Formats: sequence, C-alpha cells, structure tokens
Amino acid sequence: MNKKTVKDLDSFKVFLKKHALKATPQRIAVHEAMMAMGHACADQVVEYIQEHGGDKITKASVYNILRELALLGLYGYRTSRTNKMFFDVNAFEHPHMYDVENNVYRDIMDEDLVSIVDDFLGRKKFKGYTVEGFDIQILVRPTRRKYKTAAGTTITQVSSPSGRKKIASRKTARR
Repeated sequence: MNKKTVKDLDSFKVFLKKHALKATPQRIAVHEAMMAMGHACADQVVEYIQEHGGDKITKASVYNILRELALLGLYGYRTSRTNKMFFDVNAFEHPHMYDVENNVYRDIMDEDLVSIVDDFLGRKKFKGYTVEGFDIQILVRPTRRKYKTAAGTTITQVSSPSGRKKIASRKTARR
C-alpha cells in the first residue's frame, strides 16, 4: 500500500501550487477539517469549520473544493448507503468499515486482507473482463449502544449475533 497523504499545511500549499491553485482561506479550512476528521461529507466539513470558528462557507463551495481535490488525487472518495459522497484523506487503496447505523467510515489498515483478495483475484478469471482493482467495504453495525433516560440513567444495549438485544448494564448518573 502506498500510504502517501498531504498532512501538513506547507505540503498542502505546495500541492495546490503544483496544480495551479491558490491556497485560499476556504481551501485551507476544508483541508484542515478533513485532516481532523479523516472521512467526511460536505455537510460534516461545513459543520466542523463553523464549530471551530472558521469563516462562513457554503455546502456547495465545500463540496466543490472536496471534489476538485479528490479529482487531483489528494483525497479518496466513495458514496455511502445514504447516497452521500464521502471523502477520505487517505487517497491510497485500503479497505473500509462502513457503520450502517451511524453513517461513518473507518479505515482498515490490513495488508494481509488486501493481499489475500489480491492473490485470489489474480487467479480468478471473469470471462470477457480484466480485473482493474478492487474496493473492500465491510458493512458493520455497532454491538453496543448507550442510551440516557430522562432520569439520567445510562443503559448500555448489546446486540447479540442473533440480532436479539439485551441490556448489558445500568449506571445511574451522579447528581
């Protein structure tokens, strides 16, 4: 896996200049938000920038910046189950877990998994097609959920492999 990313601000500015783009405050804010979050859609980037005292920026501007930087190879991108475009600061090929309940991506840095799939596909023939690559996305659901009741009690619910839900623990919040 080639693990090249542009993390620091100076490298980001060099990247922009190399592609004849200006290091505008909006581009810098979007990149800083992405570096903090790792994976995000335009909505989340706008929210992050606003929460961290950044200038007002529209979702459309953020999306256009993210898309432009992804097309230049700075970010990876993928479409979620909810049909939102998510961007990834790690533009190299790597597997992902997708949390179907919370609509969140997480990187899986597992070279063994990639190697197993790569070896398998290297031996596999698809009549009339050539394999150009693959994208591993594992759909996951959290096994623990925490709920707060109106009385301040925290309830942890655990999902079993059968799908049945059990209350695992109860803690009463201190007042």
